[in-house]
Amino acid sequence: MNGFVVHTAAPRGFCAGVDRAIEIVERTLALFGAPVYVRHEVVHNRYVVNRLRDLGARFVEELDEVPDGATVIFSAHGVASAVEQEAARRGLQVFDATCPLVTKVHLEVLRHARAGFDCLLIGHAGHPEVVGTLGRFEPGHGGTIQLVESSEHAEQIEVAQPERLAWVSQTTLSVDDTRRIVAVLERRFPAIQGPRKGDICYATQNRQDAVKALAAQCDVVLVVGSPNSSNSNRLREVAEQYGARAWLIDSADELQAAWLDGADHIGVTAGASAPERLVEAVIERLKGLGGQLGTALGSGEETVQFALPAALRADQ
Repeated sequence: MNGFVVHTAAPRGFCAGVDRAIEIVERTLALFGAPVYVRHEVVHNRYVVNRLRDLGARFVEELDEVPDGATVIFSAHGVASAVEQEAARRGLQVFDATCPLVTKVHLEVLRHARAGFDCLLIGHAGHPEVVGTLGRFEPGHGGTIQLVESSEHAEQIEVAQPERLAWVSQTTLSVDDTRRIVAVLERRFPAIQGPRKGDICYATQNRQDAVKALAAQCDVVLVVGSPNSSNSNRLREVAEQYGARAWLIDSADELQAAWLDGADHIGVTAGASAPERLVEAVIERLKGLGGQLGTALGSGEETVQFALPAALRADQ
């Protein structure tokens, strides 16, 4: 095939919440030894999960798979209040890897519940972050919580208290899709309240902005990430919406040369749970197919960091 230019997104790959979650698992293993149980995949990336499994992490879906007295880690996606309560009842040693930006949404939901408001959660049914957030709402104060998945759904949903209504959102959604849903809700329910600052996390927004920059200049965009990663899937969708042919790949082995036919500019990005080494392998594969490394596009690198739980910090 003819030569082409490879552009990379900046930022891409790991965010502060993912860095923190992985380090929590690594430090817990170092301090307490294997096995350490992790409820749900700590982040949605096959490479990361397999590496941590090799180090001694055991991934489970529910706490009934965890022996009494064991050490358990809650994933970056967060858990329902009932899961925390069960862990406490059973005396499990818990380290919480919930992303602080997900915790922010949990606190918003709890505040609305205790104020007796109805709440609408914008998100994808069945995603662990959504399951955990729904499970943070306390229904005993007179309000209810419902899930809204699309603009069409927002047009149809009915609420009992339109004057006492609030919305929150999953942190890894498409920024553009969420704005469209919120616009429908605000038109239908003028009194609805939203978060002071949107719930979609800084890393999700930055990566989507960078992929828009890629799509503006590239014929093809490759997104490195696992199929069950919400933010990685959104990057692929955004690239397509902004005019590029786009594929989501777990590794360089999945890249098909035929996808690049006729492309002069190819963009590479990665979801927030995909490690940089996987991106580097994709770039090397593209170089082997005739690519030359070009410019990075986007707002640049991020400097956000989140603190580890006190018991796992090196200074304790």
